[in-house]
Amino acid sequence: MKLQVTDLVAGYGDGPDVVRGVSFVANPGKITTLLGPNGCGKSTLLKACSKVLQPRSGAVVLVDEPVAQYDLAELSPRESARRIGMLAQQPVAPAGLAVRDLVARGRHPHRGLFGGLTRKDNDIIDAALQATGTETLANHVVDSLSGGQRQLVWFAMVLAQDTPVILLDEPTTYLDPAHALNVLELARQQSQAGKTVVMVLHDLMLAGAYSDQLVLLKDGHVLADGSPKQVLTSANLAEAYGLRAEIWPNPRSGSSVIVARGTV
Repeated sequence: MKLQVTDLVAGYGDGPDVVRGVSFVANPGKITTLLGPNGCGKSTLLKACSKVLQPRSGAVVLVDEPVAQYDLAELSPRESARRIGMLAQQPVAPAGLAVRDLVARGRHPHRGLFGGLTRKDNDIIDAALQATGTETLANHVVDSLSGGQRQLVWFAMVLAQDTPVILLDEPTTYLDPAHALNVLELARQQSQAGKTVVMVLHDLMLAGAYSDQLVLLKDGHVLADGSPKQVLTSANLAEAYGLRAEIWPNPRSGSSVIVARGTV
């Protein structure tokens, strides 16, 4: 299912626009990553793409080719939650909640009003725990886990939601390198399974290594949109971040190695 964003404008309360006329398309089987300096509108844009935040204008459309098309603004919260799963920044679980119970919450959009978990639901929950390597933590309390374990458990909940579109807001924040790579590998596996994955990342080199498409934002606008090689250029990094950097190709992976030389 394709995520199509057109001329999106979004902000908070009576404050100024944070996202100012952003357009991009995220395709199935691909990872699209939103980049940009702090305050440029990345997380706000992701919230507007998930129905967490109501856009002020513009459109977010889900396209299930070849014929079906859904305007996010016209979908109910339950209908949108069946199509879009989101891992928010620093999510918080209720005190005392067990890991499996948290992951099971991903099935809520698919259940009847008074229905309990079906065998299919339980199979999907088990598969999500196994995919994230957290099955041995199923009976642990979420609060008792390390930061890396908690992030994997929240990712398992998103997997249990089983949506064609997955949004990840800074999924590697506060994670050590090993756990960060685990999370990004999970994102890659989901895209390879045909899902549309949109992430917000700060690490430029990880974004380049794990993304098919980069959307670079500055001051709420799209500065560049394209492949990692097209977007991660010295000129773009200077304009977006005020960073003076050299870009070298990694001889093994082909991804970009960014060598910072100072500020502009």
